[in-house]
Amino acid sequence: MGNAKSGAVSKELLLDLKLTTKFSEAEITQWYENFQKQCPSGRITPAEFEAIYSRFFPESDAKSYSQHVFRSFDTNDDGTLDFREYIVALHMTSSGKMTLKLEWAFSLFDVDKNGFLTKSEVCEICQAIFKLIPKDKVADLPNDENTAEKRADKLWGFFKKDEKDRVAEGDFIDGVMANADAMRLIQYEPNK
Repeated sequence: MGNAKSGAVSKELLLDLKLTTKFSEAEITQWYENFQKQCPSGRITPAEFEAIYSRFFPESDAKSYSQHVFRSFDTNDDGTLDFREYIVALHMTSSGKMTLKLEWAFSLFDVDKNGFLTKSEVCEICQAIFKLIPKDKVADLPNDENTAEKRADKLWGFFKKDEKDRVAEGDFIDGVMANADAMRLIQYEPNK
């Protein structure tokens, strides 16, 4: 669905995306046309996604983070992003609803896609996020956040779990929403 190599967006896909996202028919149609121009095959490969993502972080190493973001967007696990996955991801990450964004953040941290987070998964994503921070900005970080390991330890502490425990999605969302520091630690936004 949504993977046709040319032509207009199908009525079925259009209806599905209107129901799934907050986007209008006109917006979806415009994005489809742009997607087809940028991705004539109808799919985005991991390498293409990494190249696009690196443009947002020109002074950083975005490779591992972009791979995790790609994995979280590739909901059918076929190794590519089709138009539907792209638009749903855009909706989840740009929607004004905090719980929707945190559901996506949970899927980013859930590396093995088993529905729970472990401390090692939190460490892995914190490593990837830390690589997004330009080296000259690391010195400005608080002492308890100036390494990926310290950031992961601090974030894990907000969930009040032991090293070997797991965090379910609801606990993740509640823990992050209850603490502004946790919210800051699960992301990196340049120039902020």
